[in-house]
Amino acid sequence: MQKVIKVGMADLKIVSEPDVLTTLGLGSCVGIALYDKVTKIAGLAHIMLPDSSQIKNNQNLAKFADTAINLLVSEMIQKGAGPGRLTAKISGGSQMFSFGSNGSDLMKIGYRNVVATKEILSKLRIPILSEDTGGNYGRTIEFYSENGNLLVKTIGHGVKII
Repeated sequence: MQKVIKVGMADLKIVSEPDVLTTLGLGSCVGIALYDKVTKIAGLAHIMLPDSSQIKNNQNLAKFADTAINLLVSEMIQKGAGPGRLTAKISGGSQMFSFGSNGSDLMKIGYRNVVATKEILSKLRIPILSEDTGGNYGRTIEFYSENGNLLVKTIGHGVKII
């Protein structure tokens, strides 16, 4: 019996086959889907910010790219995923608001979230198989533990599997 497990903002969850992980409303946030195709263990983190070291109130490890990815990997390995077998798919990182030509990089949270996510996955040697990032629109994603497919739904930009 397949269950659909919701992952909230600044949250992460892990499931195994046949369950599905979903997160709603990825704007500047990034959904990081990790998968072990041998054990069919899937994990999904919905991060809001790139770096926990720059924020005083950083107790929620799932809120930041740097801490959420490490926590997700650790929990997936505890559940039986093989550290050398993890692959990633990422989605989100939109620029939801226009700041004009003088908008500082500090305001480009979506872009910074994607860059931080890629850097951390690279350091952990977790390959990114596909991504659907950027733009100026929100996304809802569903991550299927049975096959590692990431379904990306958008308003005005269709639905696709990456």
